[in-house]
Amino acid sequence: MQYLVSVIDDKAEPGRTDRQPAISEFNDRLVAEGYWVFAGGLADTDSATVVDNRGERAVISDGPFVESKEYLAGVWVWEVPDLDVALKLAAEASKVCDRKIEVRPFR
Repeated sequence: MQYLVSVIDDKAEPGRTDRQPAISEFNDRLVAEGYWVFAGGLADTDSATVVDNRGERAVISDGPFVESKEYLAGVWVWEVPDLDVALKLAAEASKVCDRKIEVRPFR
């Protein structure tokens, strides 16, 4: 089953910025164990643009979808056997990247 694993940072209490070597090592392990599908970090929320074309014309606005002190900082997509494995890996990921992690299955 595939899971979207979201990395959540906090503007008031951001995670440490020296985590890249540990994250790279964790990613290498995900690849070696066959769980890796995709991952990527995201630029700061200042670079976000929201497009809403549900009405008569598209409305484009600056900024993230929601205003919050917490924001999406990056994502992984993992292919794992079940939620238990995803949660175990997410606990490790949270420690490695010094941020909260949200785990959600794809439908």
